Amino acid sequence: QVQLVESGGGLVEVGGSLRLSCAASGRTLGGYSMGWFRQAPGEEREFVAVIRWTGGSTVYAGSVKGRFTISRDYAKKTGNLQMNSLKPEDTAVYYCAVSPKYSSNPGEYSYWGQGIQVTVSS
Repeated sequence: QVQLVESGGGLVEVGGSLRLSCAASGRTLGGYSMGWFRQAPGEEREFVAVIRWTGGSTVYAGSVKGRFTISRDYAKKTGNLQMNSLKPEDTAVYYCAVSPKYSSNPGEYSYWGQGIQVTVSS
C-alpha cells in the first residue's frame, strides 16, 4: 500500500509559478513511477508528467513541456511538480499517483492522492 498526500496548490496569476509536492508513505517506491495528472471541471483526467522513481527519467504532456518540471527526492519519498509560466488553461485539480508501470495512462495507476486545486487567474 502507498499513501499519497499533495500540497502546494492555490491561486496564482497568469505567468506565475507554483510548486506541488506529493509525500508518499507506505511501501518503498523502487521500481515504481510517480505521475501527475489533472482534471478540470467537466473534463476527463489528463496526464501531465511522469518520473521513474529509480533513475529519474521523465515524460511530459505536450501542453506543459518546457513549463513544468517533475522531480523526486528519493530519500524523502517526495515527488514535486514545478509549474512555471502558468496559463488559465492550467486551472484544474492536480493529482499525484503511483504505478508499477512507466505510463501516461491513468488507468494503470493504483494509488492516488486526494487532489489539490490549482487556479490560474487572468
